[in-house]
Amino acid sequence: MTEQNQTNGLPPKTCSIERLVTVKEDVEKVLSGEKTATRRNGRYADAGEIMTLEGRQFVVDNVYSQSLGELTDADARREGFETVEDYKQSILSMHPGMPWLPQMRVWVHEFSPVEA
Repeated sequence: MTEQNQTNGLPPKTCSIERLVTVKEDVEKVLSGEKTATRRNGRYADAGEIMTLEGRQFVVDNVYSQSLGELTDADARREGFETVEDYKQSILSMHPGMPWLPQMRVWVHEFSPVEA
């Protein structure tokens, strides 16, 4: 994995893939197919890594950096919300006092089910 990171220019991971999706409602959204991406302050996975949720496997397809100001409603839908505003309110309710700064960068982790 280190060689891949050097090739695609990504910094080292700041956490492990096991911590990528942990909120019960988010896990349910992933399992139902409503959620196919998650944003984190750090990088939790490399493309190709497998995340297991309730015995089901999901492969990380893409990892990239994005500013909050770049988020679109389509991005919010991949997060399991209808609009950016819905997503924003959910994030701010989980992190009281956190400002929503358009220039703040997050790591996007996109994933899909591993077909048996």
